[in-house]
Amino acid sequence: MHENLLGKYLTLQEFCTCTQTYRKYANHIDPYPKNLEETIPALEALCQHILDPVIDHFGRERFQLTYGFCSKDLKRFLNQKDPETGIKNGRVDPSRDQHMAHEVNRNGRYYCDLVGAACDFLIVEMGSDRLVG
Repeated sequence: MHENLLGKYLTLQEFCTCTQTYRKYANHIDPYPKNLEETIPALEALCQHILDPVIDHFGRERFQLTYGFCSKDLKRFLNQKDPETGIKNGRVDPSRDQHMAHEVNRNGRYYCDLVGAACDFLIVEMGSDRLVG
């Protein structure tokens, strides 16, 4: 299941395990979505309509996914401080940033009412201002 392609290039596993925070705390984080019937199609749409064309244009070797899907476990670790440095692991705003896609909280409500899906990426050797300009 986790090796399934979401589009032409990216797997669910890549989308869920690309963050530095996940790699640092991987033994403590389940990075995968729980609301599969809604979250997977949202991630597939993001890949097919946005990411696949970007990768087609710039090449897979230049595309680097830096923050994909945010699971409930990953959200918890992003909100914590690193015990060694005292610096927060990451910034997360699930009510607005759509990285949690269609995941629901224990009350059955979406973490983000905007629904959809989001990710952060960069193109190697290209400034973000040139990419979106």
